[in-house]
Amino acid sequence: MHCPTLHELPPASPSRRTGWPWTEESEQLPATMPNGKSWPRISIVTPSYNQGQFIEETIRSVLLQGYPNLEYIMMDGGSTDRSVEIIRKYEPWLAYWVSKPDDGQSAAIGEGFNRSTGNILAWINSDDRYLTGTFARVARFFTTRPKVAFGCGDINSIDVEGAFIKRAYVVRPWPFITANTGWHRWFQQGSFWRRDIYEKVGGVDVSLQFCMDTELFIRLTRAGIGRRIPGPPLAEFRSHEAAKTSILLDVYAQETALLIKRYGNPKWISHPRLLMLLWQLWNKPLGLRKRVIRWLGWEY
Repeated sequence: MHCPTLHELPPASPSRRTGWPWTEESEQLPATMPNGKSWPRISIVTPSYNQGQFIEETIRSVLLQGYPNLEYIMMDGGSTDRSVEIIRKYEPWLAYWVSKPDDGQSAAIGEGFNRSTGNILAWINSDDRYLTGTFARVARFFTTRPKVAFGCGDINSIDVEGAFIKRAYVVRPWPFITANTGWHRWFQQGSFWRRDIYEKVGGVDVSLQFCMDTELFIRLTRAGIGRRIPGPPLAEFRSHEAAKTSILLDVYAQETALLIKRYGNPKWISHPRLLMLLWQLWNKPLGLRKRVIRWLGWEY
């Protein structure tokens, strides 16, 4: 599907909302890439449950990318608020959607990817949003780097009203350090990967509630090359009281320990100071990038 234009979509509700993605849209890309080839299909899955306050913003941030080859799948867990009403409003531009009780977020994401057909995959939660021009940048990143399996870019943190809080900077993925410590600087909202590698590693672990992204990304970057997607932020993570990151901290700790046990090396785990030193050295380029962006305004 070619992404719709702003004027093709129904008006936002309430209509007083302005800016991205309410009254602004991404540049419409040509039907083919400059080399005459088709744009790679990007499949986006949104798991949803009772996020009617935010879900329309999420949907519009996906549909208004101006991208020529999008597949958007919505997996709702049987919401009892306005979510289904809003999803139906955008039904003509969805490749598939369903609203029914499910086995949790991970299961919904996994089922969505099983139904997808895209070359590049990602999911965006129903309280987060992509930024303008993200899919064009992601497509160019992967087409110019055919050996890269996984890419992650910077994101912004925003509040309930969508106001900017801070920028979160990524570094090049390093599965070794994440497997042995749980530490990482890849953010699910700004992460994309190739379908063939996803299928090779077995997809999402549906038994996990919180760390399914970290667990999947460890396997993806062990099976293929992981790189940072350069440039400005790709997406925005919404911080609010009902967000999973605010209410499942115990689950996060338990699942992080599980991942370390599953993928870590006991010899390395027994040397936490050395791991900390390696992590600090790995993050050194991040400080330089921050300074260049803040002082000179250069994105790289």
